[in-house]
Amino acid sequence: MTYFAFLAYFVIIPILVLLVITWLDKRANRPTPGFDARKIPLIIAAHVLIALIYTTPWDNYLVATGVWYYNPELVTGITIGYVPIEEYTFFIIETIMVGLWWWFLARRLSLPAPQTFQRDRKLVYWSTGILMAAWAFFTIQFFFAGDEWNYLGIIFFWALPPIIPQFLFGADILWHYRKLVFWTIFVPGLYLSLMDIVALNATTWQISKDQTLGINFFGILPIEEVAFFFITCVLIGFGMTLMLSNLGWERFNAWKVRGFKGLP
Repeated sequence: MTYFAFLAYFVIIPILVLLVITWLDKRANRPTPGFDARKIPLIIAAHVLIALIYTTPWDNYLVATGVWYYNPELVTGITIGYVPIEEYTFFIIETIMVGLWWWFLARRLSLPAPQTFQRDRKLVYWSTGILMAAWAFFTIQFFFAGDEWNYLGIIFFWALPPIIPQFLFGADILWHYRKLVFWTIFVPGLYLSLMDIVALNATTWQISKDQTLGINFFGILPIEEVAFFFITCVLIGFGMTLMLSNLGWERFNAWKVRGFKGLP
């Protein structure tokens, strides 16, 4: 299976289905309570841009060092840096798919009203502290442990720095909308992990055995791949929730009034 065929079957088709549902929901005037629906396309586009900017150096490092590699007969051969064009396409359309899934859920799940929200600074501080400790652990593993830690270590070395400020800004907001956050992460994270088995069996891409821990689901799916798909869904799900919730904007505006002094 070519890389572009994989994208067409397993990412673009779900996007088209979600777009049709979104169009039908807009015609039916289905609301998105607690969130500013007018900003959703803009926020999805912003996440696409961030994904391109932030993921490109990391992705190039992975390919250059052989953590990921591709069957040359199943990609076009067009590369930017070390990375095939298909890979850039993947993290663009994955972001769109997860963003549309978030929107689908936000219109359907029974979520707590903003008026019931209670600020919880202890949750913010404790969760941020735990994430910082996790980042320190995986950074040490990446730089100083054996090669088998390379892939898992660099996933969290790369992913946790943008998640830490998200928690510092609004871990309690994310907890308030935990049902939305959970399903935004779990369903596409599981789906993409299972579809990864298809790509690995088809040799569309391969993962270095020397740079992974050797923990494989179904005998083929490295735990690092599962971590990658889930953590990317975390980045998108957290960002969409914080950037679109009325609670997030109220907190940001209050912080702005203070001249961005102190914590939000």
